[in-house]
Amino acid sequence: MTADLPAGLEGVLLDVDDTLVDTRGAFAASVEAVWRTYLPHVPAERLPEMVALWRGDPHGYYRAYTRGELAFDEQRRLRADELHRTFGGPPVDEASYPAWLEVFWGTFERSWCAHDDARATVDALRAAGLRVGAVTNAARALQDRKLAASGLADVPVLVTVENFGVGKPDPRVFQEGARLLGTDSARTVYVGDELDVDAIGAVRAGLAGVWLDRPGTRRGEGHLEDPAAAEEAGVVVVPSLTRLAEDVLQAAVR
Repeated sequence: MTADLPAGLEGVLLDVDDTLVDTRGAFAASVEAVWRTYLPHVPAERLPEMVALWRGDPHGYYRAYTRGELAFDEQRRLRADELHRTFGGPPVDEASYPAWLEVFWGTFERSWCAHDDARATVDALRAAGLRVGAVTNAARALQDRKLAASGLADVPVLVTVENFGVGKPDPRVFQEGARLLGTDSARTVYVGDELDVDAIGAVRAGLAGVWLDRPGTRRGEGHLEDPAAAEEAGVVVVPSLTRLAEDVLQAAVR
C-alpha cells in the first residue's frame, strides 16, 4: 500500500471491467477470433501484441466515448479499424463493421467471467456490514448482463456513463455512486484498475481511491501506471481484491 484507508468505512464502490470481471481475458478471446477470421496472415506469436493494442487504445477512442465525444459503436469501429490497419488487415468501415462485430462481440459475450477473487470479496465486504455497488463507464444494460453472466448479478450497477453523459473521472460520477449507495463520500472506497480514471478520480471527488494493480495486467504506454504518482495522489495500491477486502475490513473497524 502507498496510503492508508480512512477509518470507519461504510461502503465500497467497484469498477466492473478488469476489476470484478476479467474483461482482459474476454478481449483476448475476441481478438483471437478476429485474428482467425480477418488476420490469419499474422503469426500467432503476435497475438499478445494485438490484444495489447486493443486494450491500450493508443488514440483514446474509448475515453473519448466516456467524455461524450463519440458514440459507443463508433469508438469500437475506430479501434477495430486501427487494429486491422496496424496488422495489415482490411479496413473496417461502416459497411463491414456489422460482420466484424458479430465475430468480435459474440466471442466477447461468451467469454465473460468473474475474477477468481471477486465473489469472495463481495461476500466478505457484505458480511462485515459494508454496502457494495458498482460504478462503471459502460452502459447499464451491458454491465448488468456482464455481471449476471459472471455470477455477480447481486452487485447493483449504480452509476454509468448514461447518468451525466460523461463517465469517470468526472467527480459527479463518484459522488452520485456514494449517494445512491447511501454512504458518506469520505467513508466510501472506490476501487478500479485504472490509476487516473478510477483511483485518482475518486480521491479528487472526495472518496478514498484504490488502484487495483493486478500483476501482469497493465495497459502500458499512454496510461498512467506509476506507483509514485499513486503515492503522491494519496491512492491506496492493492494487487488483488482479496488484499482490498483485508485492508477495507481493517479500516472499517478502526
